[in-house]
Amino acid sequence: MSFNTTDLAAFVGFFVVVIGLSVWKSRRSKDHVENSSDFFLAGRRLTWPLIGISIVAANISTEQMVGMAGQAAGSVGLAVSAWQLVGSVGIVVIAMTLLPRFLRAGIYTMPEFLEYRYNPAARAIMAILTVAIYAVVMLPAVLYSGGVTLRELVGMDLTAAVCLIGLIGAVYSTAGGLKAIAWADLVQGLALLAGGLLVFALGLNAVGGWKAFTGFNADRLHMILPASNPDLPWTGVLSGMWIVILYYCGLNQFIVQRNLAARSLKDGQLGMIFAGALWLLVPFAIVMPGLMARQLYGQEIGDRNDAAFPTLIKQLIQPGVRGFLCAAIAGAVTSTLASLLNSASTIATMDVYRRLVNREASQTRLVWLGRVLTVGCMVIGCALAPQLDDPKFGGVFQFIQQFQGYIWPGVVAAFVHAFLMPRAPGGAGVAALILGPIVYGIFQFTARGERFPNGHELHFLIQVLITFCIVSVVMLAFTWLKPLPVPRRLPERTEISLKTAPVVKWTGATVILAVLLFFVIFR
Repeated sequence: MSFNTTDLAAFVGFFVVVIGLSVWKSRRSKDHVENSSDFFLAGRRLTWPLIGISIVAANISTEQMVGMAGQAAGSVGLAVSAWQLVGSVGIVVIAMTLLPRFLRAGIYTMPEFLEYRYNPAARAIMAILTVAIYAVVMLPAVLYSGGVTLRELVGMDLTAAVCLIGLIGAVYSTAGGLKAIAWADLVQGLALLAGGLLVFALGLNAVGGWKAFTGFNADRLHMILPASNPDLPWTGVLSGMWIVILYYCGLNQFIVQRNLAARSLKDGQLGMIFAGALWLLVPFAIVMPGLMARQLYGQEIGDRNDAAFPTLIKQLIQPGVRGFLCAAIAGAVTSTLASLLNSASTIATMDVYRRLVNREASQTRLVWLGRVLTVGCMVIGCALAPQLDDPKFGGVFQFIQQFQGYIWPGVVAAFVHAFLMPRAPGGAGVAALILGPIVYGIFQFTARGERFPNGHELHFLIQVLITFCIVSVVMLAFTWLKPLPVPRRLPERTEISLKTAPVVKWTGATVILAVLLFFVIFR
């Protein structure tokens, strides 16, 4: 697929609007001195619509648009939607439970909370783990998946595409911090969902309507797969997936940072619930188009399932609109990229530099260090991303899953038991953060394969669950042997109320009921 003049104008115009809006809306008055709260948390003034759309834009990238549509076109079918729909339920629950406590504490980062609850060592360990995962796993994966998409759609060189996406994301994330990112996400998030729904509508028309679509894909339109399914068994959905969702929606800095920047508890909670509601569109905007691509162009796709979504765009989208949709896809990548860059620099600046290197650093120094670290992380990501084109990595989706699992169980256990066991000592939190990666690594190393022909065949979500349980038992032992004499007292922002407004409760309940209805219809 080649770009014509109209496509190019639409593509360039889209990013001119995005970058211009983000820089303009994040500008400051001449007499205002920018501080770390402005750069990292948008001055704690984000409203719920910005929070909700920004979460969606940060979450949905080419990993979902290419990876989820590809899994739908493969053996998983509609069931891959469980990742977003279970996330919709999880983010509502987190909005009601964890968010009030985090906002009340007035923290910048999730590692900071662990110092208040456990000790400085717990904060340092989580900070280092998080920055490492972002810099060498998440950033390269996002850059690579975006680069591959542009390569497939317009024939751009992979390295050039990676550098272009990295440059765009770095420009507005360094220029205006989280506020610039949130305003850019407003445009890119809406464009992404609109583009996905347009592809769904055109694909549905091409296959002959809803009846023809459901008839052809009857065996793939199920949300619940057998326990023997190697890709997404129902046992994994009901067990380990909840640990992943709790981390991703409630403890993952690049998602949670928007909630910590909320103007009020109500804005933070409604923003999270709004994101959960928008995730209900993912089965239609991303997953079902994957099924349509297999139905229409199965022979062309062959066993290249990840080519499903790009193939549908190439075949069905007209010039002009094609440029806009390519820009929306690139925008999805840059949104996730900018969020990762800002979050990595936030943790490196606030949890590592200010806490361990220079506690007396001025606000101006912290902001400029954040900018420098943002550029540094981007350079590392751009250098590593093209290496993922090597087949030995088994694809970007497998790469992300394999390495993210090292951080999920231990971090979730440390935070969950921070609330469930008020007398858990600092050593318990440190043990969880260290033991989690070790236990999960043992499961990964002993899985059946060339190294161990007789190894276990546990799905990675089951591995996550077992690791979480082992870590929890160790934390219980620490608490039983040496409990805190008095529970640790967390800092408080007295202006933040812990009371949940009625509108938050009924909107959250509506989202959960919608998810249950979807599972019932497509059970």
